[in-house]
Amino acid sequence: MPHALPLITTLVGALTMAFILGMIAHRLHLSNMVGYLLAGVLIGPFTPGFVADQPLAAELAELGVILLMFGVGLHFSVKDLLSVKHIAIPGAILQIILATLLGALAGAWFGWSWSVGLVFGLSLSTASTVVLLRALESKGLLLKKEGQIAIGWLIVEDLVMVLALVLLPVLSHSGDTDPAFNLWEQLGITLGKVCAFILFMFVIGRRIIPWILRYTATTGSGELFTLAVLVIALGIAFGAVKLFGVSFALGAFFAGVVLSGSELSHKAAHDTLPLRDAFAVLFFVSVGMLVDPAILLRAPLAVILTVLIIIAGKSLAAYGLVRLFGYSNSVALTISASLAQIGEFAFILAGLAIHLKLLPTEARDLVLAGAIFSIMLNPFLFSWLERHKTRIAETCD
Repeated sequence: MPHALPLITTLVGALTMAFILGMIAHRLHLSNMVGYLLAGVLIGPFTPGFVADQPLAAELAELGVILLMFGVGLHFSVKDLLSVKHIAIPGAILQIILATLLGALAGAWFGWSWSVGLVFGLSLSTASTVVLLRALESKGLLLKKEGQIAIGWLIVEDLVMVLALVLLPVLSHSGDTDPAFNLWEQLGITLGKVCAFILFMFVIGRRIIPWILRYTATTGSGELFTLAVLVIALGIAFGAVKLFGVSFALGAFFAGVVLSGSELSHKAAHDTLPLRDAFAVLFFVSVGMLVDPAILLRAPLAVILTVLIIIAGKSLAAYGLVRLFGYSNSVALTISASLAQIGEFAFILAGLAIHLKLLPTEARDLVLAGAIFSIMLNPFLFSWLERHKTRIAETCD
């Protein structure tokens, strides 16, 4: 007897294609993320053949966003950030500003308004956590000075993007014709809710959440411990939306931050990793489903310019800023190469901006195309720079 099984059909189709193309990407020494994004393109509405249930895939991807942000929070280290704060904080903020301005200039050339251009540029400004960490780890640079700076830089970028996710919905109403709408008042209310949520998490959550995990750990049941971690991540994300009016992403991020100082944080990260990875894959597949490959034929110059902003513009900005703070050419080159790509936050931010009607679909397609190409090219750029770093540094000196 036939049954309509949209959930199972979507899961099987998405995960199967992600596995096949992820394996191909891995064999080609590309990031697995490229395979997952291309899997989404193949099962999306813009290509022939099987088409997955897009609204259902988007809802499953929301779980991916929650678990991704929870993972970012679990690995957030105030200590690491403070050790390189003199360069990571101003450097990351200045690079975000420069990348955003480059995106806005490109947007003006494309014929968009400045507000659209600024959101477009902001989407191009933040590197992928996954790609950056894997690149540094593969080269044995994670614990070296350039690795610490890059990670601190990335933490600041992530925090700025978290703030952007909170403020974008408010800014989307800034053109509201309702005389009762006051942008600054709404910004104040939104930031007040965020501060109230953060205060709640650090005053109450920091005491209760680790206690729940410690108590669950005493049962000796791995199942209950994993379940407790998932309930905390999903429950706090849901509560953040319902009680404080902030995003799932922000709620999940601070759930992870609160747990990051616990002695059980590594176990929490380890036990939830398979589920987090699986739903993160669905997130990347759902993003790929939004990509219209025709953008490559429709606007090839715009795609090339977007990729140049990400790879050349961001790299040069990072290189100049690191050198400005007195670091060597070798350190500056490594950091600039590691940041020459975009990833998770670009997808999340562009998706939210589309939902809020702050970006046209053309801009989202360019962001996604730029992400795919920059992630594909980053390992080659990183390897080339590592091989020729000494010669380039001597030439620059």
